[in-house]
Parts: sequence; C-alpha cells; structure tokens
Amino acid sequence: MLTDTRMISAQLDVHPDRLLPADPGTREIARRLYRAVADLPIVSPHGHVDPQLLLHDRPFAEPASLFVTPDHYVTRLLHASGVPLAELGVGEEVLDEKASRTAWRRFCENWHVFRGTPVRGWLESELFEIFGVRLRPSWDTADVIYDQVVECLGQPAFRPRALFDRFGISVLATTDDPCDDLSAHRALAADPSFSGRVLPTFRPDRLLEAGDPGWAEAVALLGDAAATSTGTYAGWVAAMEARRRYFIDHGATSADHSHEDVGTEPLPPEDAERVYQAALRGSADARDTAALRRHMLLEMARMSCEDGLVMTLHPGVRRGHHRPTLARFGADTGHDIPLHGSFTDPLRPLLERFGTHPNLHLVLFTLDETTFSRELAPLAGFYPSVYVGAPWWFLDAPDAIRRFRSAVTETAGFTRTSGFIDDTRAFCSIPARHDMARRLDSGYLAGLVAEHRLGEDEAYETAVDLVTQRPRHVFKL
Repeated sequence: MLTDTRMISAQLDVHPDRLLPADPGTREIARRLYRAVADLPIVSPHGHVDPQLLLHDRPFAEPASLFVTPDHYVTRLLHASGVPLAELGVGEEVLDEKASRTAWRRFCENWHVFRGTPVRGWLESELFEIFGVRLRPSWDTADVIYDQVVECLGQPAFRPRALFDRFGISVLATTDDPCDDLSAHRALAADPSFSGRVLPTFRPDRLLEAGDPGWAEAVALLGDAAATSTGTYAGWVAAMEARRRYFIDHGATSADHSHEDVGTEPLPPEDAERVYQAALRGSADARDTAALRRHMLLEMARMSCEDGLVMTLHPGVRRGHHRPTLARFGADTGHDIPLHGSFTDPLRPLLERFGTHPNLHLVLFTLDETTFSRELAPLAGFYPSVYVGAPWWFLDAPDAIRRFRSAVTETAGFTRTSGFIDDTRAFCSIPARHDMARRLDSGYLAGLVAEHRLGEDEAYETAVDLVTQRPRHVFKL
C-alpha cells in the first residue's frame, strides 16, 4: 500500500479547463461556449456497443472487461509496450476474478504509456467522473481502484440503462450484420421501461468482399435471411435490397462501409454475373473480386438514393495486419493499420451518377488526414450529398481534431461536416469522447471569435449545431 505522502502525489487530476486554449482571453470565450454545450444530450450515430447490453441490463461483470479488454485503443498500446494480449483478457468472453485482476494490474502498472494520448484523457474522465476514483492508476493503486470500481458496479446506478440515462444519450446507433434478425433492437423498442433510442446500422462489408474465405457461405446466409435466392448476381442484389428494407423497418438510418479503397467503377451486367458466379465457385481472382466489390459499392449508393439510408464510407485500413494475432485472438484486437487514402478519382463514378441526388447523404471518413484539405473538403464544398466525417479512430485526438477543423473549415465550413462520432465498443467512454470533441470545438470557435473572424453569437449557434443538428441532419435522425 502507498504511504500518505505517495498517495497525495499520485492523485488523479481532471482539470475543468482541459483541452481549452492556453491564452487567457481565448480561454474565457471557450469556457462560455463550452458551458452552452457541455450538458446537451449525446447523439451517437456511429458506434459498436452491443444492443444486448441495454436489453438485458445486467450489471457489468468486473473492471477489466469494462475498461481494458474490449477497447483496442487500450490493448494495442499495452501490447506494444510488452504486455501479452492474453494477460489483458483479449479474446475471452468472461474473465474470472483472478484473470480480471491480472489484466487490471497490467493496465495500471503501465499507465505511463498513455501519457499524451487521448486514451489517457478518456480513461481519466471515466474513472474520475463516473466512478469517483481519485487515485492515479499504478501498480501500487491498482487493487484499491479495482475494489472501488467493483463496489460501484454492484449498485443499481451503475447498470447499463442507468448509465445510458446518466450519460444523457439521446440516440445510440449500433453496427450490425445484414443477416442479424435485430431481435435485440425490436425488444428494446417495445420495452416500455426503456425510453432510449437505439438504432441498428446496416454493415455489409463481408458480403462485398467476394475474395474472402467463407464469402459464398455468407451470401447463402444472406439469401436465407432475405428469403431470396442468391444463386445469381441479380438475386444477390435483391437480397441486399430486401435486408436494407428490413433494417429500415427496425429503425436504421444508415449503412456503413469499410473497404481498402472507395473505388466505384461500374461493371457491365454480363461481367458482374460472370465474376459473381466465379466467386461462388471460388475461382475468381483478386482483380475480379475487387472489381465486383467496387461495382457493388456503386450499387449501394444507388440503393441509398432509393431507400434513403445514409451511406458512410471509412476506407483505407489494413485489417488484421498481424496474422498470427488475428488467428489467435480474432478481429478488432488492435492491429488494424491505416493505408494511404484517395477519394477524388475513385468516387467520381458514384458522384457523377448520384452526387446531386436529393436523397443521398454520403459521409466520408478517413484515416489519412492529408486528404482533409486536398480531397474531402473540396468534395463536400461542391456536392450537396457529401459530408466530411469527423476525425475517428487514429485521428480522434486533440491535435488531429484541431488540424481537421483548420483544414476543412476554410473550404467546407461547419455545415458540411458530420458532427462527432465516438466509434467505440467501450460503453463508459462515450461521454468522455463527446466531451473531448465539445471542448475542442469550443476552443476552435473561440479562436475565431478572438481573431474577430466570427461573432460570439454565431460561435454559440455553431457550437450547439455541431452537437445537435449536424449529426441529426447528416444521419437523418
């Protein structure tokens, strides 16, 4: 245990002015703007929280599976620092008390590796503001903090639905496979004891990657779910359309797509059928399956024009970069690595056909911030369908978000951006991530006011709009 002196030196400090500008005058403006948005409801149109969490409303099991194990932001940096993923409980659905404490101790003793990262800020906010922790994590304090969090988790106020209300979440979108029956969403919508709004999101990635192992089996499952034969290319398209309608009937407002690139070149019908049949047989080559996926992405835009689902694209990631880790622990375990991004030419076929269609909302995210001012802002600055997605994943960090505002605003303004998305599996990090964005946007707007480039009344309207109307409008909520 720590001595009293060491306890004092290891206090967790969450400063009320964190992330606001350092200049006193600008900071005061930012404080006023931040106060206007700090307590507004959270609109979360893109995330990965399991709806079963809210449906069953069971107490969270233990601290490690709440803070550490599901959060690849946390586990990847610990792994890079020499902590085996197995010791963090990655890949395990349930941790016993010994495994949970082990993971928690490894997390706390390596607290220093998060210095300067946004993860540090999110974790501090979660521990301090949600669980009342006042000790800085370390090897010495690990068990004390663990026991404090465990005590909280046993209380009704810390169950998922109570926290949903406490966080002020107005809308929460999940990410769902097209073959999902959406029973959890249906049950939540029918439950009179739950007043929250939880929406599914149509995520067809695996069904568009015809070169991946198991693709033919996945397409067969799609046909079963849609009660439509997928033996032909036309049947495949019809099954997709049917499942999109099913998702819309269950509250979905968007379809989410993540591929290596955003190519949208069309194929002649006979070529689409030829490649599709070859893919079903397992004989299509990589060039043909990429062409089929690009063609189908164009078809997805056509479907969005017809059924109204927002189309979000976040390309440019090498999934499962370390194949031994992928084989042992599965996907989404911290080793997806960004690639070079390109949008202008790859999206041209889509935008020439549908870029001015009044029913299309196309939200473009990137992990290559060089595209912000070079490609995304100019595209959003012309095409009425295009919106620039907020920085996410590797870019949802204070300095990157500031660079985003600087790079995009001069060409596309604020109204052509999406509003913040948290993209998280770690439920308790949702308010911390949104609070970070609100502080940073307040600071950016305060700088415009201080430079006499914007009136404070306009800055106030913009700050509120970014939190409320931008995400609702862009994602058709």
